[in-house]
Amino acid sequence: MVSQGTSPSLLETLSSDFLACKICLEQLRAPKTLPCLHTYCQDCLSQLADRGQVRCPECREVVPIPPGGVTAFKTNFFVNGLLDLVKARGCGELRAGKPACTLCPLVGGNSGSGGPATARCLDCADDLCQACADGHRCSRQTHAHRVVDLAGYRAGWYDKEARERQAAQCPQHPGEALRFLCQACSQLLCRECRLGPHLDHPCLPLAEAVRARKPGLEELLAGVDSRLVELEATRMMEKEALVQLREQAAKVGSQVEEAAEGLARTLLAQKQEVLGQLRAHVEAVEEATRERLAKIESQEQVAKAAAAFARRVLSLGLEAEILSLEGAITKRLQQLQGCPWTPALAPCLLPQLELQPALLDKDCRLLWLSFEEPQSQDDGGTLEAGVQGRDEAQSRSGEDKAEAHTPKGSRAQTPQEDGDPPMERGSRSNKKKKFKGRSKSISREPSPILRPNLEGSGLLPRPVFSWSFPIRMPGERWSPRITGLCPFGPREILVADEQNRALKRFSLNGDYKGTVPVPEGCAPCSVAALQDAVAFSANARLYLINPKGEVQWRRALSLTQSSHAVAAMPSGDRVAVSVAGHVEVYKKEGSLATRFIPGGKASRGQRAIVFLTTSPQGNFVGSDWQQNSLVICDGLGQVIGEYKGSGLHGCQPGSVSVDKMGYIFLTLREVNKVVILDPSGSLLGDFLTAYHGLEKPRVTTMVDGRYLVVSLSNGTIHVFRVRSPDT
Repeated sequence: MVSQGTSPSLLETLSSDFLACKICLEQLRAPKTLPCLHTYCQDCLSQLADRGQVRCPECREVVPIPPGGVTAFKTNFFVNGLLDLVKARGCGELRAGKPACTLCPLVGGNSGSGGPATARCLDCADDLCQACADGHRCSRQTHAHRVVDLAGYRAGWYDKEARERQAAQCPQHPGEALRFLCQACSQLLCRECRLGPHLDHPCLPLAEAVRARKPGLEELLAGVDSRLVELEATRMMEKEALVQLREQAAKVGSQVEEAAEGLARTLLAQKQEVLGQLRAHVEAVEEATRERLAKIESQEQVAKAAAAFARRVLSLGLEAEILSLEGAITKRLQQLQGCPWTPALAPCLLPQLELQPALLDKDCRLLWLSFEEPQSQDDGGTLEAGVQGRDEAQSRSGEDKAEAHTPKGSRAQTPQEDGDPPMERGSRSNKKKKFKGRSKSISREPSPILRPNLEGSGLLPRPVFSWSFPIRMPGERWSPRITGLCPFGPREILVADEQNRALKRFSLNGDYKGTVPVPEGCAPCSVAALQDAVAFSANARLYLINPKGEVQWRRALSLTQSSHAVAAMPSGDRVAVSVAGHVEVYKKEGSLATRFIPGGKASRGQRAIVFLTTSPQGNFVGSDWQQNSLVICDGLGQVIGEYKGSGLHGCQPGSVSVDKMGYIFLTLREVNKVVILDPSGSLLGDFLTAYHGLEKPRVTTMVDGRYLVVSLSNGTIHVFRVRSPDT
């Protein structure tokens, strides 16, 4: 039995990785080692030389080039030995497709060419035929050499023994092995070098020099290993701290949203209360004024009538007539003069709006962040660190501040910076706030600020995080790959897991409801739910099955498209599928209802609809990878909106969903975003970002028109409630 040495897999690994130059990606040639212990080809290092120095491509350390040039860098004899072993195992002279003997041509056998080699001398590094191998063992000079079976050598059984018998060759004297170490020069020497300029230097045989220096190297290596353990622990602590920071940031972000919404609700409630008081005051004053006006108008009419009668008598009457009525007229006019002409006026109180003085200051803040050190296991407490922005703002706002009053008769305006949360009346700004919430992994990108809709429809919808859950089930062999999502019944979703070839049912809060069976061999790609049926695409076919998994019908689709997006029509009795740039709509019974190309025949061959959905208004919304745009068209294929602006960040548009108001939610996987567009396709801003836990979002769907379900590449699902502006 032949004992096996180094396994072939180890040598193959060394040959493809360790023995490969990281610059040219080929096997090392004339390997030179830099002081940082990274090894490259001598020619590759020469190409990297710049102004007397070389920057290591791996660790980026700048290394000065020795005076002798790149060739003066240390030769890596260790790599050279491994390369020699690799070359010896895979190379050699061939004869009729088999290894040839290397000694036969030297002794003139077999007409000058070597016979088939069957053995190898590990000391001479020669392949030998059977005759030369027998003679090799019988010679006085070579009888102690190790001759082994060539097939076993090439299989890697003797790699370790061959390495032990390898001798490094002197670069100055070819054919001479390095046997000594010059202690003064720290240089490896052969016999010729030893008898040359190093004759008077103290030298040691290699074995003795290794025994003398190996303990020091091992001690240094142990120190480095200890340092590596510390670095590993520090790295893990840094990662844990980063995870803790992200989780805490997510909690604070969620709490900020809730606090801002609470402040907005309080402000709106106070608004309604003040407007109610204003209306009540105006109504009371109007009622009192109307009563006084009625009395004044009555007195005015009586006085006018008496004055008119007296004026006619005096101007048109005869002397006898005037004198006969003089007493009555006098009495009436005296009576009218004695009565007050106007009733006592009640004071009219004019309303004025008064604001909390602090709200008039541009530095006024209602929300604060405080920064604290994480809990330490040593002291078990929480230490507060950092400077809190609240104290700075209060100290600034307290300098030379006078109480502000609203001018009489003018509407008060409250200065507010962009992005500030709604202000709340009172002294809550003097209280320190610490927020807690829940979310997942968060990047360092700031939370987006949704701008007011310029079309005058109020603020944009906002996300409110609801739930997060994984879809991998116990016993599944593969990690999930979510390729399709759709609503399925009340507050349920259907998930297409292409990797595990399953259609999984989940409630919105993550409860597993089982699966919808699929035909054997089908890997569902996109999925849509119809009335008592499920449609999905798989293997260039469109399937319609019932909830029990029974196939109702199937239709062949184009093989030129790797995936076909499926979407249910709002009526629930038709299903649309994207096929090679056009859209086909099938009735529930399986007949083709319509087929169109977005933009008409003029767009034939110019579109590639990869993701598709429908809006409550009956329009189609798709992601066009050919035009790199989001396209909106009606049921006849007429394009009514298209967006291909800079808001896509140069990414191909991903999955699309539409809420009950017609807002479009477009996924941008490469930048971890979901952007929002209005029903006409105009970009309004970012809706979700990595701040909300998005890490490579894949597919989205809308449930009940108000829950946005987002799947991630790691098989996790996030559910966000879409809060409409009028909520």
